[in-house]
Amino acid sequence: MTIARRSILKGTSAAGAALVAAGSTAAAQPAAAQPADDAPTSPLLQTTPHRAGTAGVSGLHLQFGTDAGTEMTVSWLTPQSVRRPQVRYGSPDGGLGRVVQAETRTYRDSIDKVEVYVHHARLTGLRPGTTYLYSAGHDGATPETGTFTTAPRGRAPFTFTSFGDQGAPNLRRKLTFPDGMPSPLGRFPVYTSTQIGASASADIVAAVERVGPLFNLINGDLCYASYSGRHGMSRTATWADWFISNSRSTRLRPWMPCAGNHEGEGGNGPIGALGYQAYFSLPDSSASSDEETRGMWYAFTVGSVRFISLANDDEAIQNSGDIYLRGYSGGAQRRWLERELRSARGNRAIDWIVVCMHHPMISSSMNGAGSDLGLREAWGPLFDAYGVDLVVCGHEHYYERSHPVRGTLPNDTRTPVPSETRTDLIDTGRGTVHMIIGAGGSTATTQDDLFEQPKGRVVIGLEDQQPGMPYRESIWLTEDAPWAAVQDRTHTHGFAAFEVDPGDQRGGTTTMKVTYYTFDGPHGDLTPVDTFTLYRRRTDGRDG
Repeated sequence: MTIARRSILKGTSAAGAALVAAGSTAAAQPAAAQPADDAPTSPLLQTTPHRAGTAGVSGLHLQFGTDAGTEMTVSWLTPQSVRRPQVRYGSPDGGLGRVVQAETRTYRDSIDKVEVYVHHARLTGLRPGTTYLYSAGHDGATPETGTFTTAPRGRAPFTFTSFGDQGAPNLRRKLTFPDGMPSPLGRFPVYTSTQIGASASADIVAAVERVGPLFNLINGDLCYASYSGRHGMSRTATWADWFISNSRSTRLRPWMPCAGNHEGEGGNGPIGALGYQAYFSLPDSSASSDEETRGMWYAFTVGSVRFISLANDDEAIQNSGDIYLRGYSGGAQRRWLERELRSARGNRAIDWIVVCMHHPMISSSMNGAGSDLGLREAWGPLFDAYGVDLVVCGHEHYYERSHPVRGTLPNDTRTPVPSETRTDLIDTGRGTVHMIIGAGGSTATTQDDLFEQPKGRVVIGLEDQQPGMPYRESIWLTEDAPWAAVQDRTHTHGFAAFEVDPGDQRGGTTTMKVTYYTFDGPHGDLTPVDTFTLYRRRTDGRDG
């Protein structure tokens, strides 16, 4: 399994191309990997023709392991079973001197009856803060290549990005027109997206690559495959479109997901997560080791930041998925979260706690999903007690951020209380900043449907099920919103970049500069929309 020159030169960033041309010395020697007996000495000069009838390597993507500094998982999709799926990897200088066999996960979608195979090669024993070159493939297929950089150890600067609600851009649905209404293309058929993805669903990939983060957080509702299934289209094709389009970035840096309401697919397991769990191999969580909940919540550390990914359907009141899931973990996720938060806040090596989840606890939307009382009651007290710094969400298809909040008003909506109202420089030691970053590509944008005054709607309950309706309608209360800080009422799509600066003094200040960008066109041209800085005291200087 050697590397095709054309494979290296397509789809890699300038950084990846520079790595390939770097020269040749010794490769890293992880204990779990075995030496390749036929490792190529010069990857650029090798070629392996693709065998006719063999599934190709598609949807190449990366995920951090439980230890983001020493573990990385390389994953790809095939529509059929393959022989010897494996990854070769090494240092840019030394070539692909190690090989790891991949584990294959599979599921059969309950609607389109298509079986999908996803191959996960777990690379261990890596060096923190180190860049690696790799090649993924299986017998008879031309390998696909990429690079990745492991997380740094200790207090080190890095950048990550975040957005939710992307969708897939590919056109598969043939439009029909009423009798007497001609097709705008005459005798040629007209096609549209398989779900609610737009051109922005593809453009945001190039936009993320403009920033070149260490990794990206995806705040739920990844491709809307469940939406496709409800409208007679293929869920597995929608997933494949999403992975293949995003592979321009996901082969170079991890995209770490959280499960949104549209990741739950009716008929695909007891909580609808068979697809999600097959496509991703996420950091281990002792509380979600049960097969039913595997990978639904997890945590990992990069530098001095602890990242926690939650599955909000477990606590949200709103009924907005194929399956109504509230309470499915029996409290296991909440207990796990409290243990995670207590451990992080007790660790002097951790300065920041960042939570990624889908449904928001703050929202200025007039007619959208709004905030959710279930989350405010379940997560809010824990975020306050353990000083969570930042929460990034999606679900609402626009951009908004709150003032730092701590505690709630004693009213029916548990309205969060701002601890300060400055919007450019924010001390997260005094409160948690919530961000809705749900404009990742969906056509159903809502930036022009926000309250003019600081107000919001909160889901407090559900109506009785109505015949023929897929969901139970929400019961909302409108609240004053003293927590409301900044909304983007103009731009349809965007994402946020976070530049972590640990500072250089023990017990001093660490900062996180945040920029929300809108983007335009297939080259991902960026325009800053909102810029601010979070700061807090480093934990290595506290008493005790």
